[in-house]
Amino acid sequence: MSASMKRSLALLLTAVVALAGCTTPRRDKPADALTFVVVRHAEKATDDPEDPRLSDLGRERARRLATLLADAPVVAIYATEFRRTRETAQPTADAHHVPISAYFARGPAGESAAHWRRDHDRGTVLIVGHSNTVPDLVAALSGQPATPMPETEYDRVTWIRFDADGRARVEITRY
Repeated sequence: MSASMKRSLALLLTAVVALAGCTTPRRDKPADALTFVVVRHAEKATDDPEDPRLSDLGRERARRLATLLADAPVVAIYATEFRRTRETAQPTADAHHVPISAYFARGPAGESAAHWRRDHDRGTVLIVGHSNTVPDLVAALSGQPATPMPETEYDRVTWIRFDADGRARVEITRY
């Protein structure tokens, strides 16, 4: 084999290997998948015992949540009727130009979850609740048991991602 043919063969093999690297399996884009992000409201102030606002620390945490979700395809945001949940969701709502829809904090978690699953089949849905409601919402959405949330915990983020077959995968992170 001549040197010229060897070089041509080497170039051809290089091209084949390079093209083979381009044929990766198709993965659903984030916008094509359904993800629920469930958080507790951020730290609350002591200004009102019934319906407090967020504290300075809570407002900073709400901004961090918006940063965390900056690249997510947020299609809906739900918060309870209380100021602290709406204020937690507001920076994300502003960043994505998505309105905050209210849900009843004391309503059955299963009903809320069924409503959200029926209304959304793709994108990221942010749900802001309370320490005594988040675990039930996570369990109802995912069909998996959820860890209780102590009153002092504000940084848990539960990601519930659904695959093409509708199976839920739950991941917990902190922010």
